Amino acid sequence: MVKLRLKRCGRKQRAVYRIVAIDVRCRREGKDLRKVGFYDPIKNQTYLNVPAILYFLEKGAQPTGTVKDILRKAEVFKELRPNQPKFN
Repeated sequence: MVKLRLKRCGRKQRAVYRIVAIDVRCRREGKDLRKVGFYDPIKNQTYLNVPAILYFLEKGAQPTGTVKDILRKAEVFKELRPNQPKFN
């Protein structure tokens, strides 16, 4: 099963995160399938590769709680097809 989760980057006390599609059996810093976004909580910046995110969501990838909140704030779930499951 594939999840969309945050992968920690940056230095001490200055964390930035990549949003990646990764197998659930891999650890947080493990090999990812594809990088699909970027999130900086300090500057409150977000970059999302929306077509790649929609591709993984349509294939059944599950976003983690924090990634789900980021995607909801960016209104990515509104772009899913009507027959796809909604993530509330």
